[in-house]
Amino acid sequence: MRQSIYIVIFGFWLVACSTEQKGEDHSVHTVPAKPASSDNNALMLTDTQLRLANVTTQKVSMKPVGQTQLLNAVLAVDEENSQVISTRISGRVEKLFFKETGRSVRQGEPLYEIYSEELLTLQREFLLAKEQFETLGKEEPRYESFLKTAEKKLALYGMSKNQIEQLGKSGSQQQRITFLSPATGIITEINAAEGQYVGEGALLYRIENTSRLWVEAELYPNEASMVKIGDKISVRINGYESAPMQAKVVFLSPEYRANTQIMVMRGTLENRELTFKPGMQAQVIFTHSSRVALSVPVDAVIRDEQGTHVYVESGKNTFEPRMVRTGIEDFEQVEITEGLKENEVIAATGAYLLYSEFILKKGMDPMAGHHH
Repeated sequence: MRQSIYIVIFGFWLVACSTEQKGEDHSVHTVPAKPASSDNNALMLTDTQLRLANVTTQKVSMKPVGQTQLLNAVLAVDEENSQVISTRISGRVEKLFFKETGRSVRQGEPLYEIYSEELLTLQREFLLAKEQFETLGKEEPRYESFLKTAEKKLALYGMSKNQIEQLGKSGSQQQRITFLSPATGIITEINAAEGQYVGEGALLYRIENTSRLWVEAELYPNEASMVKIGDKISVRINGYESAPMQAKVVFLSPEYRANTQIMVMRGTLENRELTFKPGMQAQVIFTHSSRVALSVPVDAVIRDEQGTHVYVESGKNTFEPRMVRTGIEDFEQVEITEGLKENEVIAATGAYLLYSEFILKKGMDPMAGHHH
């Protein structure tokens, strides 16, 4: 199906490019000229056709290539970054600024308001100590220590530095104290309601910091030996496949899951922009058995019923199909074990369009009659 589409597209390009001036010269790569007519398998295209087909070239070279393993994975909350928000003082919850789970909260945003008799008492102590210090502090240094002690108590019970400063400036007690979020993340649990009386240490919220996530995948026994703690792995997240992320393996379960032959691999993934959410599907990619070998890009290799071939540049805008044998490959490179030499120039991209154009022009498979 894909080949048929390419043939139709190239047919339109041939018509569109038929009026191109012969003097135009925008060749992608320059090699000694070789007449196209010298070989019936040679395919010559115009500069415009090459540009439209996005045909680029590169030299065949020795590069690292290995076997690639692809595993389905899922993003999960990094439980080490969980934050439990509990009351530091008993009182009545007057207002909840977040009333449903799943909402994002930033550090410093208001979370809840509370009325507390104990906090009112501490505020009175602070204001009294402040008044005594301002009146008698120069003569009695101990009043400064009284003021600092009263200020520390307010901070210990959850009032922010700014709130304490405002209390000192206004000179009047605040009936309801607003408590701020100590972390950025997603609210995953709410255990209070407005009007509810709560004791000291009562759990109100659970916030999951999603600036770093876990990526979790399942390994079978034959896959477990291919990865170890500390390895860097590539992660492609559904919806963001064009921008693979790097993760670091931090955990391999020491035993199989009950009644299975499955181990759990866990890696950490940076998510500072909060782009990704827990529960998103992903694929983990890692390469093993890597070695340096003569290789070409994956997109340069054409596979059909006749075998495997690439397009070698033999002259200006001229390409010839050549049968090759391949070895191991990953998502980027394919090892070439036979058919090419180092420094030969091949079509690195646009090879399928060259393949379709060859069939359109020659009326036959480029590898018909060729075999190793």
